[in-house]
Amino acid sequence: MASELAVTSAEFQSKVLDSPIPVLVDFWAEWCGPCRMIAPAIEELAKEYAGRAAVYKLDVDTNQDIAMKYQVMSIPTLLVFKGGKVVEQHVGAAPKQHLAQLIERHL
Repeated sequence: MASELAVTSAEFQSKVLDSPIPVLVDFWAEWCGPCRMIAPAIEELAKEYAGRAAVYKLDVDTNQDIAMKYQVMSIPTLLVFKGGKVVEQHVGAAPKQHLAQLIERHL
């Protein structure tokens, strides 16, 4: 995983909730097959939307408090935050085009 996309519980407030631009957070885990399947798309979206939207990956195993706060029961779960609030949610793997639409709707 590209470490620059990682977000931890300690950084969640500043990087996600306080962000002036929409943020897509991929709740994932190393052992999750579908999570690894969408990882390349997540990394591409981070580059493509740089400056317009932020994209982060949150490891649910090491940041359980955040996963519990947002009631993440299955992974991958993708949450779009805008103005510190969840504005969209998608559970499960999806094609890159679908993931891009999650961001597009909130730009």
